[in-house]
Amino acid sequence: MANRGANRTRLLWVSLLVTSLFLITLDLRGINLINSIRTGSQSFLAPIQRVGSNVLSPFSNLFTDLSNFGRTNSKIDSLKTENEELRSQLIFNKNVLGELEQLKGVLDLAGQARFKVVAARVISKGGTGTFSETLVLDAGSDAGIKRDMTVIASAGLVGVVKSTTKSSAVVLLMSDPSFRIGVRIAGTQDMGILSGEGEGKFSLRMLSATGQLKPGDVLLSRGSSGDKPFVPGVPVGKVITIDNSTGQLTKQGRVMGFVDLNALGVVSVVVDSMGRNPGDALVPKAPAPAPTVTVFVTPKPSPTE
Repeated sequence: MANRGANRTRLLWVSLLVTSLFLITLDLRGINLINSIRTGSQSFLAPIQRVGSNVLSPFSNLFTDLSNFGRTNSKIDSLKTENEELRSQLIFNKNVLGELEQLKGVLDLAGQARFKVVAARVISKGGTGTFSETLVLDAGSDAGIKRDMTVIASAGLVGVVKSTTKSSAVVLLMSDPSFRIGVRIAGTQDMGILSGEGEGKFSLRMLSATGQLKPGDVLLSRGSSGDKPFVPGVPVGKVITIDNSTGQLTKQGRVMGFVDLNALGVVSVVVDSMGRNPGDALVPKAPAPAPTVTVFVTPKPSPTE
């Protein structure tokens, strides 16, 4: 048994020795068996690898696309949020600029009349239990505003203060059906009563049968005793049509108010007229006519033979 084991060992050594000599001989002759085996293996496995890559590639791309889709959605949401913020800021800036323009206009009007005023922002527009058309302002008695004070905008009359709290005031708009104001025609002393009819509509009834009235006449506030509720000289509106119905003792007409009551952001309350009557100084100036364009045409000379 021992001899058999020794014989196997010698046989193994001899096999290894022969194999080594065989490989050395091939190498000396320029034949690299290992590289050939490796190359053959690669040639055999390459098609399998390509097939595997083609099969697995869509799944890999799917996971990549899903990951990118999530990041893209997040970026889109972020851009939408940023866009909404920019849009809100733009609207806010436009509102501020609009309010500043209105404030400048109403202060200019008050300055011409030398009225002492308190500026206030319009909080809301609507009705109350008593009146159908009102404004609520963000200033009240703490700012010196009291009941029966005239409220104006850059173009003229808005209404009259009806009630106040320390920090707010309710204004009755001149378009409210319960609103009445004494007016006069600019340039004359012909007087009448302007009434609100709701939704920006107004009617005028002259007080005297001899009072003259025509379309285009500008109406100014006549003023009240002690300047309450109305100070004098504030632009109210313009006559647009005359009612020629027979049997009327005095002339009547339709009026367009100067102030757009649906587009008010800032108004002023006249807290003191300083005892002055501006007369016709506040009559709105007519827009300047468009410049005339002169066109010179040079006659074309007739062709000569």
